[in-house]
Amino acid sequence: MATALRTPARILGIDPGLDITGYGVVECRNADVRLVEAGIIRPARRSGDGLPSRLRTLFDGVREVIREFEPRALCLEEVYSHASFPRTSILMGHARGVICLAAELEDIPVIDLSAKRIKKALTGNGNASKAQVQRAIQNTFSLVRFPQPPDVADALAAAVCFIQHWQRSGNGERVRRRASPAPRLPTKSGGIRE
Repeated sequence: MATALRTPARILGIDPGLDITGYGVVECRNADVRLVEAGIIRPARRSGDGLPSRLRTLFDGVREVIREFEPRALCLEEVYSHASFPRTSILMGHARGVICLAAELEDIPVIDLSAKRIKKALTGNGNASKAQVQRAIQNTFSLVRFPQPPDVADALAAAVCFIQHWQRSGNGERVRRRASPAPRLPTKSGGIRE
């Protein structure tokens, strides 16, 4: 099922991870893009907690963000696979799977973006460093300092990348839904909630 995006639109960007998942909510009104909220979801690592428990925490955290901010789309960085680290790709696949499931259950389309595409859209260089992406996000939203941790900047970069593409296409691009699914959170007031 395809869905058309219209302005104003809130877009949720996510940089998936099992230790730290960065998220960023941005709102687009015509040519204006503003930061609504950004933060992290960090599953606690308690003794005896296995992968299923961490995935549940991630799922619940993503679903909470979706329900609170009601984005029109969720932008998710694709899994990068490196031959030297196959286990990392498998674990990231688990994280992406629960994120996609959370979006699907809330009827939010998921847009997959490669890391190179995101970096190129923000910095002009598909091989940009974490610091370059952080600097680009800092400049985009006129932030006093780099977003920390870098996962937050990566999540915001995914959302901004999609919005830039969407704006260039005349705000009428159709967004395809995924057919199958492959904490401490800052509050609006700047406080921390568990």
